[in-house]
Amino acid sequence: MTRPHPAVVVALVGNPRPGSRTLGAATALARTLAGHLGAGADPAVVDLAAHAPGLHAQPRPADVDAALATVAGADVLVVATPVYKASFTGLLKSFLDLYGPDALTGVVAVPLVVSATPAHTLVGEVHLRPVLVELGATVPTRTLSVLDADLADLGPAVARWWERAERPLRRALGAPGASEAPTPASPTASQATRQATPAPAVVR
Repeated sequence: MTRPHPAVVVALVGNPRPGSRTLGAATALARTLAGHLGAGADPAVVDLAAHAPGLHAQPRPADVDAALATVAGADVLVVATPVYKASFTGLLKSFLDLYGPDALTGVVAVPLVVSATPAHTLVGEVHLRPVLVELGATVPTRTLSVLDADLADLGPAVARWWERAERPLRRALGAPGASEAPTPASPTASQATRQATPAPAVVR
C-alpha cells in the first residue's frame, strides 16, 4: 500500500544542552531519512533544551503544547538522546510523560542514542524502545547507536544502519520499495490517530 501523502519526518532531541551534538546528529539522521523516503518538507526539529522550563509549568506554555502536537503528528520520528546514567535523559522522559496512553499511535519511531562507550549501545533497545511502544509508536528498526567519536562524520554509521533498517522501515510506512512479504499485523503510520492530550504520567 502506498502512502496517500509524503512522509512527515520529525526529530525529537532529549539533550538538555542547547546546540548539542545530539541535536546535530538527530537533524542529520532526520534529513537523511527525509531524503530516502521522499518527504514533502524539511524535517521539523523539537529540541527539548528550548522547552525545558515549561515542561512542569502550570498552566502549560503554548510552545510545549505545540511541540507535543508536532511530535504526535509525525509519520517518522527520530527520538535522540545521549546516555545519562545508563538510560535516556530525564528531560526526554518528562516530555514523554505528558502524553496520554497510545498518544503516539501511527508514529514510526527511530531511536538514536549517543554514548561515550560501547558498553551503552543497548540503552535504546532496553530503555527507550519499551517507552515508545507503550505510547503506541511502532519501532520497526534497531536503535541507531553511535559513539561520541562517530559524530565528526556520522555518514558511515547511518549508511550501515540504513542497510538493515530500510526494509522494515519502508514496510512500516507502506512506502514504495517495501517488501510485499506478509508480516504480522502491527500499527503503521497510515493509522490516523494522533493524540497530544495530557494525562497523568503513564511512563515509568
